[in-house]
Amino acid sequence: MRELNATSAALLGLLHTGPMTGGQLVAAAGARFGSFFSVTRSQVYRELPVLAEAGLLRLGKRGARSSQQYVLTAAGQRAFKAWLNSTSGSDHLRSPLILRLVHAGQLTPKQRANLVSAARADYLSYLEEARADAKAATTPYTKAAADFMVAHRRAVLKLLDAIPTD
Repeated sequence: MRELNATSAALLGLLHTGPMTGGQLVAAAGARFGSFFSVTRSQVYRELPVLAEAGLLRLGKRGARSSQQYVLTAAGQRAFKAWLNSTSGSDHLRSPLILRLVHAGQLTPKQRANLVSAARADYLSYLEEARADAKAATTPYTKAAADFMVAHRRAVLKLLDAIPTD
């Protein structure tokens, strides 16, 4: 198998808690780390057969509406641990908001103001969620990640404050 990508590693990590279907994995990813690492439905359903073919997952029980559970194998556990211990791969920020702001010159002043205003409202809400996650964190690792998200939300709000009004 090729070196694990971050999406594959995310799925293997989630499956440490027990068998899940693709839909359950999408929901679990959103709940567990959706604020800092997005996993789309299409990514999940693209990765699962690849991981199964590589022997890192095996098929579990069939569920309602032909949903398929996936079970982590011993090889999958080893591959996940190897990924955790690796230092390869760079961190990339992928922000649709920042991409929109970079191209905001193509909008009218009113559209730019609406973009910034809507983003501010969203990020104020995201900041409250991040603060709640930080308060509820139960390990030093989840606390550190949650604190980072608080700082990130504050940084985006600072970015929005720096944008001049037309």
